[in-house]
Amino acid sequence: MKTEEIILGNFQLKYPLERLAPLNQILFLDIETTGFLSSGSTIYLIGCAFYSEGNWVIRQWFAQSADEEGELIRVFLTFAEQYTYLVHYNGNTFDLPFIKQKAAKYGFVCNFDQMEGLDIYRRIAPYKNFLKISDCKLKTIEEFLEIGREDTYNGGELIKVYKEFTFSHDYRLYHTLLLHNSEDMKGMLESLPVLAYYDLFNSSVKACKVQANYYNDIHGIPRKELVLQLVFPSFLPKPVSFMGRGCHFKGEGHEGTLIVPIFEEELKYFYANYKDYYYLPTEDMALHKSIASFVDKDYRQQATAANCYTRKFSCYLPQWNVLTVPFFKRDYKSKDLFFELTDDIKKNRQLFSDYASHVLNAMALQD
Repeated sequence: MKTEEIILGNFQLKYPLERLAPLNQILFLDIETTGFLSSGSTIYLIGCAFYSEGNWVIRQWFAQSADEEGELIRVFLTFAEQYTYLVHYNGNTFDLPFIKQKAAKYGFVCNFDQMEGLDIYRRIAPYKNFLKISDCKLKTIEEFLEIGREDTYNGGELIKVYKEFTFSHDYRLYHTLLLHNSEDMKGMLESLPVLAYYDLFNSSVKACKVQANYYNDIHGIPRKELVLQLVFPSFLPKPVSFMGRGCHFKGEGHEGTLIVPIFEEELKYFYANYKDYYYLPTEDMALHKSIASFVDKDYRQQATAANCYTRKFSCYLPQWNVLTVPFFKRDYKSKDLFFELTDDIKKNRQLFSDYASHVLNAMALQD
């Protein structure tokens, strides 16, 4: 078994990883195997990145033959015991189960379940459409962030290269195998800023300025929109813009703008306890029985869930689940929800910050 180490001198993370854990407690992990299933396949290389004495370091353990796999697993697990936080790329699906099964095969204790972890792939995959990328493979994220790499292989292509190495022990093949893994490790470190987009949807954004804007649409019809100036929890490494749910978002660095339509129309508020109400057909509204009992019986009827409402003309903002109550609808079966833009709400800056997060998630995760 061979061990290699690369010190990334002067390398600085461009994402505040210390939010997760102290840097010296975080271990990055990536493995290379001779197949995609642990049964019948071998782990021939384990790469790690860790912070030591002011530098990020990449360490690689390489099995020169399948016979060295057990020693490879043992040495890595012993090394990993000093860390409390694991970072990987799709490791929950591939790397971690693979190592666990190999550890069980050799009778080694694997403490991954006792460690906190972050799967970069799983955090960013839900926002693929928002980022306008074809997939969330590590190389795709690197291209999105304009990170270059020397390696041109993928893991599957290297299976044949490793098998050739076990026969020839050609140093050039050895270098090719280590290069791919080391660039994956460095790529993970350099790709961490992509987590800023996860933070955009899962940490608090701040609405620093909120105002209504009036304009005429392409048909000359007057419209209203809410314009929110936002401050983000993490620096966005690449500018992004996105339209969805009738809203528009544009962000760059720590700041962005979110535009949401304001609907000025008559909507309905539906009472939940309809059995306690009468519906007045001539008024097209429901009244509580304590009041409506004085109305002539010819002008009232027992309310149903569908007609137990009151109507109100006002300015409304859309919501995609109940963020703010009372909520209004256009009709009983409508899935579109709204809340009234009241004077009190206009003064509630924290609500607008919460609302911005609500809208952004609705846009990014729309079907």
